[in-house]
Amino acid sequence: MPYAEVDGQRLHFEDTGGDGPVVVWSHGLYMDHEMFDPQLEALRGSWRCITWDERAHGGTESTADDFTYWDSAADLLGLLDHLGVQSAVLAGMSQGGYLSLRAALTAPDRVRALVLIDTQSGVEDPANLAAYHQLLEAWLGPDGPPQDVLDLVAAIILGSDWDGAAAWQDKWRELPSDRVQQAFRTLTTREDDVTGRLGELTMPAIVIHGEQDAAIALPHAQALADGLGAELAVVPGAGHASNLTHPAEANAAITRFLHALS
Repeated sequence: MPYAEVDGQRLHFEDTGGDGPVVVWSHGLYMDHEMFDPQLEALRGSWRCITWDERAHGGTESTADDFTYWDSAADLLGLLDHLGVQSAVLAGMSQGGYLSLRAALTAPDRVRALVLIDTQSGVEDPANLAAYHQLLEAWLGPDGPPQDVLDLVAAIILGSDWDGAAAWQDKWRELPSDRVQQAFRTLTTREDDVTGRLGELTMPAIVIHGEQDAAIALPHAQALADGLGAELAVVPGAGHASNLTHPAEANAAITRFLHALS
């Protein structure tokens, strides 16, 4: 597997290669680079697509230190340096959107455009935090995550009755508990609401959001789109990972947006 050494982390990435313009895809919590397989299938040959595993996820070998999404943004920019890419479209789902926004605020000259999927510019809803902590406690039981916990996580991330959920649940069973906790702390302790800085981002952007997203309510997506002066494309019937569970609808919006950049 290809790796990039960035700031003490050994980042796993995949690169479709080619001479097309670059899109870097950043995944959501407890997911990995494979969640963008439907987008790579749609764009391969026209765009050079780079996927990667963020700290505490997938094949990346990261330190045990606590980190922020600003650190993850620096990882992403370091990955671009490693690959010799000066400018790219940043596409991020959920926490991948958090770090993509922060990368754009850090180095706007390196961001050609933003594709923001089921994400927001604010912090976690306090009403959800207690439930998330209870879910984490149940996940970290001595025998690993119970099936009912995995079913609830799948419902939050993947929506109800998606036929690909079992494969992701298998991945979640294998996640080391220290990585589960490390990633959870980053998500739940972030206090830097970047909504007030969205006006600094003048590159083209699109916000794509599942109509039935249970993790980030649709009004948050509207606020993000309004702050960026961007289009909001709602994916009918989709939950949180709309690009994965409803690829035809999400890809239609993504490809239309990317083709307009050419």
